[in-house]
Amino acid sequence: MLDWTDKHCRYFYRLMSKQTVLYTEMVTTGAILRGKGDYLSYNDAEHPLVLQLGGSDVKSMVECAKIAEQYGYDEININVGCPSDRVQNGRFGACLMAEPQLVAECVNEMQSATKVPVTVKSRIGIDDLDSYEFLHSFIEQVSIAGCKHFIIHARKAWLTGLSPKQNRDVPPLDYERVYQVKNDFSDLDISINGGIKSLKEANEHLKHIDGVMIGREIYNTPYMLATADSEIYNLTTPILTRSQIIDSMVPYINSTVIDGSRAWHVLRHMLGLCNGLVGAKQFRRHLSECAGKDGADGQVLIDAFNKVDLND
Repeated sequence: MLDWTDKHCRYFYRLMSKQTVLYTEMVTTGAILRGKGDYLSYNDAEHPLVLQLGGSDVKSMVECAKIAEQYGYDEININVGCPSDRVQNGRFGACLMAEPQLVAECVNEMQSATKVPVTVKSRIGIDDLDSYEFLHSFIEQVSIAGCKHFIIHARKAWLTGLSPKQNRDVPPLDYERVYQVKNDFSDLDISINGGIKSLKEANEHLKHIDGVMIGREIYNTPYMLATADSEIYNLTTPILTRSQIIDSMVPYINSTVIDGSRAWHVLRHMLGLCNGLVGAKQFRRHLSECAGKDGADGQVLIDAFNKVDLND
């Protein structure tokens, strides 16, 4: 979710669900240690919050883990699943599945240096290394090093020949393989990712494994999060309406603008809030056309929402 799940996006999500675990976009060790910006800042309201970290140099990974602990992150997740070219060129992401001992060393050293749990997100395989035996061996080696929670995207990644977008669609899903991992490693927490479109589907997966990660479907239809606390966590807390979400986001947007950012930096994450309602297209268009203008603030969101018919 590079360039997607930034702190503005996560603040918006946290309004709708208090229980769902939120993940940062992948942040590289180079950005944290040598970048000019503060890549680890977040709003306190975002907890529980996981830093997804990209890197392979053990010393740098340990240093970043210590910094993340100081920032107060609840967990650090090593990305061993992203197939993009820029990730491979940095020798991290999915290509690291071919180096389980290096991943294991990172896990071991990071956990020795901090009290923050270190987890791993992977694919079920890469290129021709796509047998169940390969995946089993990877999980085994990394879990021995101390990793107790694996998030597995139920597709393999083709590191050559497919774009990152194609790697989200072309390789077939194999949920049964992830279920088998849970059967073989019953003492580990195993979460599943990939192609999951609804909370109903998530609950079906939860009959077999411990957790479900949903990425782009949440981004495209974020209001599905509003019922996550009731449908997934069986809580009876009130479900926020879209109007209540708007009321909460307007002052946040205004505060962000006062701090020097543009309204678009927040509102780009809200384009899908009204998907499925009459007027959703007009809502998206108004945000797209107006949120980037000089002087735009939370009023843009109010004006966009006025184009939606809530009574249909």
